[in-house]
Amino acid sequence: MQGFAGFMWLLSMALILFSAFALIDAATRREDAYRAADKKTKPFWLIILGLAFVVNLIFNILSFLPIIGLVATIVYMVDVRPALRGLPGGGRNNRRGSSSDGPYGPYNGGR
Repeated sequence: MQGFAGFMWLLSMALILFSAFALIDAATRREDAYRAADKKTKPFWLIILGLAFVVNLIFNILSFLPIIGLVATIVYMVDVRPALRGLPGGGRNNRRGSSSDGPYGPYNGGR
């Protein structure tokens, strides 16, 4: 029984870390990236992933609520996150570009 309890604890920690990663990833993406990728809004995903994280912290892994949270986290990771990463800039808040980049793209000097 001790081995099973240890395995369940490790599985529970893995679910908590997985949902925490998804929540942090969703929080660092730009709001307009969700609309550009034609996904639900950023607040929607933050609420869903936040609830999944809290449920994983509170409830035992053998109940059905962490499984629902896991499904929501998997949907974000395999559907929403790749769509956001496929956008120019990766959907992140940081802007990496040349100093000659204008609001409509790089300035190439009329070439």
